[in-house]
Amino acid sequence: MSSGPTSEVSGGPTSGLTRGRGAGLLLVLASSAAFGTSGALAGALIGAGWTPGAAVVARLVLAALVLTVPAALALRGRWALLRRGARPLVVYGVVAVAGAQLAYFNAVSHLSVGVALLLEYQGILLVVGWLWLRFGRRPRPLVLAGAVVALVGLALVLDVVSGVRLDGTGVAWGLLAAVGLAAYFVVGADERQVLPPVVLACGGLWTGAAALLVAAAVHLVDLRTATRPVELAGHSVSWIVPVLGLSLVAAALAYVVGTAGARLLGATVASFVGLTEVLFAVLFAWLLVGQVPTSTQLLGGAVVVAGIALVRADDLRAVAAPRRGGRAAAEAEALTAPVP
Repeated sequence: MSSGPTSEVSGGPTSGLTRGRGAGLLLVLASSAAFGTSGALAGALIGAGWTPGAAVVARLVLAALVLTVPAALALRGRWALLRRGARPLVVYGVVAVAGAQLAYFNAVSHLSVGVALLLEYQGILLVVGWLWLRFGRRPRPLVLAGAVVALVGLALVLDVVSGVRLDGTGVAWGLLAAVGLAAYFVVGADERQVLPPVVLACGGLWTGAAALLVAAAVHLVDLRTATRPVELAGHSVSWIVPVLGLSLVAAALAYVVGTAGARLLGATVASFVGLTEVLFAVLFAWLLVGQVPTSTQLLGGAVVVAGIALVRADDLRAVAAPRRGGRAAAEAEALTAPVP
């Protein structure tokens, strides 16, 4: 992959830029909703005797199998792209897919779930910091304000104060999970990525699954499954139902749509919009496993949305810059970083 900077704004008139960003916003929201189902579905499997590692490996392998044919069709006649895109694909699979999930599971073994998630979502700050330190894209005031507001809202949604439990090892794992989350958005949003989104997602899932199987072989991940029925949405259903949901919705659909949306929206805005995954997770926990959100969580959700709105407003100002200073100024304003 090229080491030079690339623009978060594609060529064309301002109206085209706005439509592209709007489509990206919808795609990232759809991806966040799909990812948000994973907590309730995995929780049902874990309650039936599955280990978290087993649920994730099943999720990645089945999703990769489903995407293999579409990915092959997308590459038909262009197989050389695999060689050219091998480096970001490996980073995506090992760091963004396997690394993030392995680090998160290790974090929750030392910390409360809320604190572990809050640490993982510091990845949005890592995206902003990476673009600043590596390519000189200094965050504007609205982005900084949005980051503070969104993270305060996230802390309310996760109710970290009442469940706070700190441990140095757990904090380290949580921050590694944040690196994985940041890699997901930075690699996915890079416009110079030669691999189509479905190919990047499929290759990343296969690579991530292989990495987790290696981790299991050296006893870093416990793989235990069960075939007893699971409780979901107040009903007893086959274990196959949540496994298919995790694979088809929370992995195959989520990764492909999320990667496509991030390329249209840009790494910074996509990472902030990705925070809605937590809000969708609370919603699906309510619908599927009967966990009614508290008033504090509802307030936190509103605060998260306010933070995202600030970042989105900054994005719209950047896109509208041609009206004030020409398209070149807008593109210079919207520089983002590729994976080196």
